[in-house]
Amino acid sequence: MSTDIDKKPAEDTPPPPGGPEAIKAIPVRHIGRYITAVVAIALFAAIVYAFSQGKINWDAIPEYFFEDRILEGVGQTLLLTAVSMAIGIVGGILLAVMRLSKNPVTSSIAWFYIWFFRGTPVLVQLIIWFNLGLVFEFINMGPVYKDEWADFMTPFLTALLGLGLNEAAYMAEICRAGLLAVDEGQTEAAHALGMSHSKTLRRIVIPQAMRVIVPPTGNEVINMLKTTSLVSTVQFYELLRNAQDIGQTSGAPVEMLFVAASWYLILTSVLSVGQYYLERYYARGSSRSLPPTVFQKIKANVLSLSNRPAGGAA
Repeated sequence: MSTDIDKKPAEDTPPPPGGPEAIKAIPVRHIGRYITAVVAIALFAAIVYAFSQGKINWDAIPEYFFEDRILEGVGQTLLLTAVSMAIGIVGGILLAVMRLSKNPVTSSIAWFYIWFFRGTPVLVQLIIWFNLGLVFEFINMGPVYKDEWADFMTPFLTALLGLGLNEAAYMAEICRAGLLAVDEGQTEAAHALGMSHSKTLRRIVIPQAMRVIVPPTGNEVINMLKTTSLVSTVQFYELLRNAQDIGQTSGAPVEMLFVAASWYLILTSVLSVGQYYLERYYARGSSRSLPPTVFQKIKANVLSLSNRPAGGAA
C-alpha cells in the first residue's frame, strides 16, 4: 500500500484565474406599486382640478383665519372639549367601578347607563336636552335650587350634558378594560395584606390600569374635539357656528367652512402629537426600546444622509 506524498492538499490548489464570478442580484419589480401610485396621483390631480374650477374666493381664507370671532370660537371649542372630557373621565371611572361591583343594583344601573348612552346618537341627546324646556317649565330641586328651565338649561350646559354624559359611557368601557387588564393576583395579595377594596383600587389597580386606559383616552379627546361641532345645533357659539355666521354675513359661506376645517386640522394635529408622546411615556417598562420621537427620526435621517458615501451607494 503506497501513499502519494507529493500530492498537494485541495486547499493549496490555486483559485481559477479571475476569481469567483460576482452574483448579479436583480431586484423584483413591483408593478402593482407603480400602478397604485399613478392612480393615486391621477385622482389627486382630478380633485385639485375640480376645486380650481369653482368660484372660490381663496383670499377670504387668510383674511378671516385670525378673525376675532373665529379665535373666540376656537377658545370655546377647546374649553368645551376639556370640560366635557373631564366629565366623561370622572363619570367613566365611576361607572366602570360600578359595573365591576359585586352589588347587582349598582352593576345594573351602570349597565343601563352605558347601554342607553352608547345606543343613542349624541346629536339626538343634544336635541333632547335642548328641548326639555317644552315639557318642563321649572326645575325644582327643593331648597337647593329652583329656577325656570329656560334660564337653567343654557346652550353651554346643554352642550356639556350632551357631550359629557355621552362620553362617560364610552370612557366607562375603556376604564373597565384597563381594570380587567390588571392581574387578579395583585388584588388578592392586597386583600391578604388587609387593604380594603377602595384602597386596593386607588393604590394597586388604577395606577397599573392607566397604562391601558391612557392611550385610547387620548384618541377620545381628539374625537371629542371634532364632536363639539354638533353643538352648533343647540345655539352654542363655538368654532363651526361662528364660522357659519361669518360666512352668511360676508357672502363666503364655503370659504368659512374651509377656515373652520383648517382650524380643526391644526388642533387635532397638535393633540395627535401630544397623544404620541403620552403613549411613549406610558410605554416605559412594557417595551424594551421606546419608539423614536419626530426629532429623533429627523436626526437619524440627516445622519444617514451625511454618512452616505459620495458614490451614492450606502
